Amino acid sequence: MNRGYYIAANGMIMNQRKLDAIGNNLTNMSTSGYKADTILTQRFDEAMILVKHREELSGSFAATYVDTSYTNLEQGTFEFTDSPFDVGINGNVYFNVAAYNGETMLTRNGQWELDGEGYLCLSNSGRILGENGEIFVGNKDFRIDVDGTIYQDGEVVDRLRLSYIDPEGNIDKFGANLFTSVEAMAVPEGERFDIIQGAYERSNIDLNYEMTMMMNANRLYEASSSILQLIDGMNQKAASQICKLN
Repeated sequence: MNRGYYIAANGMIMNQRKLDAIGNNLTNMSTSGYKADTILTQRFDEAMILVKHREELSGSFAATYVDTSYTNLEQGTFEFTDSPFDVGINGNVYFNVAAYNGETMLTRNGQWELDGEGYLCLSNSGRILGENGEIFVGNKDFRIDVDGTIYQDGEVVDRLRLSYIDPEGNIDKFGANLFTSVEAMAVPEGERFDIIQGAYERSNIDLNYEMTMMMNANRLYEASSSILQLIDGMNQKAASQICKLN
């Protein structure tokens, strides 16, 4: 009984974690550069003893538990706006941001702004970094080439500082669309990418997939809850019978 109680409770916890991740994905569906999170599970076999007609039979069953979460780094679609402050990347590279907490972060969010001092910034997250540091454009028009070079009045101002992360690599999220990664590196020689000014990358959320996974996780949560209630009722009846025998 205790083992069944544990498995049912674990099923509820696991599927609650899945529902939390899916809910966060759906909430950030319209967040520029957001990458979907998925809960990964692992299975393990447990030994089980069956007794039938006074014969002992050995067996096993599979139990599942939450192992970790995985961030899908697949590129999202582009929204074209023609605004010079909207910048997207076609490829596996990331913008660098001098975050206000003092750290350098990575992002795919290309919806930039101009702060009060004339620097390109990412909303309230920090300033966009170039190879020479924070990028000052003042109140002049600017153009960004496909390789990340920034021009004003035909002269080079700076070039975007870009970092590469393998699509199968690991990242840690900071907020909705800032990332850190020990695997980040300079863009390798021959790695192809294009900087697209006048467009930003949307989230890579697949609404149909997320809704399907949400319904599936919700059904499994309800099933685990029903099993837990059944086992709890059986435990109460067993305890009551034992008390009567004593």
